[in-house]
Amino acid sequence: MVRAAIVGLGRWGRSLVNAVHGKTDAIRFTAAYTRTRASAEDFCREKGIPMLARFEDVLASRDIDAVVLATPHSRHAEQVMAAAAAGKHIHVEKPLTLDRPSAEAAVAAARRAGIVLAVGFNRRFHPCVVEVRNRLHDGRLGEVMSIVGQHTTSTAQFVPFDNWRAQPDEAPGGAITAVGVHSIDHMIEFAGKVRDVLVSTGRYIKGGPSDDTTNIMLRFESGATGLLFCSVATATTFSLSVFGTKGLAEISRPNLQHFRFVPVSTVAPTGPVTAPPDEIVEHPTFDMLNAELIEFARCIEAKRPYPVAIDEVLHGMAVFDAVVKSAKSGQVERVD
Repeated sequence: MVRAAIVGLGRWGRSLVNAVHGKTDAIRFTAAYTRTRASAEDFCREKGIPMLARFEDVLASRDIDAVVLATPHSRHAEQVMAAAAAGKHIHVEKPLTLDRPSAEAAVAAARRAGIVLAVGFNRRFHPCVVEVRNRLHDGRLGEVMSIVGQHTTSTAQFVPFDNWRAQPDEAPGGAITAVGVHSIDHMIEFAGKVRDVLVSTGRYIKGGPSDDTTNIMLRFESGATGLLFCSVATATTFSLSVFGTKGLAEISRPNLQHFRFVPVSTVAPTGPVTAPPDEIVEHPTFDMLNAELIEFARCIEAKRPYPVAIDEVLHGMAVFDAVVKSAKSGQVERVD
């Protein structure tokens, strides 16, 4: 069993603890640290998780194998590097950092230490995402032509303006840090490296300190194109449509539960062109947080890399940098 410390106990940190608490023998949270100790004491008492006074105490403990970081994005780089230097395996929430250079420094530290570094792209584990992946690998989708994504939540309605998540330096590029990076991660996996982006952002929560909505046009090195709308200021939904030369694969619903595959028509029409019957798959109860943390533990035990490829994570950070730059310039920006 992997003994882990949760670092950061806001809404998301508690969600990570709840995802595995009492549900698996693979990983267990045996310690906790948060800057806002008073607000987390009841939660930790209920879960039986001892609280430590300092992050340094987490790193110094020989009874902790791994740290799970659910902390402000701007602190990820220093915390990953410190944890790696202490020999702790690391699960860090997305985005890895807030720019490519700091992400490279964090990854280099993890590689030097020989530890498992997992970035929290939990949606990669969902069975509906696996359905898309399988149809790409076996050729049923053909060559990817375009990917269209929507990812929205009502989060900004409930986040106080003085909360770190609402601050411009923690949320550059609008909704990209909160939700958009997930869809960009899927696009990179399915269509390869991004060549350039064109971005516009907007602010729809009155009085909000940051842009909350982002539209992105992407062009890939393969010749494929992409469109992404993401927002934290409207109703919650998710959809990802992958258009291939042999079919369409689509994931939808806020919990990703609905998968649809439609092959291209192969019979010459005698009238209007009609689509073959849909193939529908439903996965309504899959727990993505549980899946990612158990896989993290299994990778530690088996001494193998986490299945979210670090090279793809780093390319995603380069896309992130280009998105932020384009949001400011209003111009097409190349991905370096």
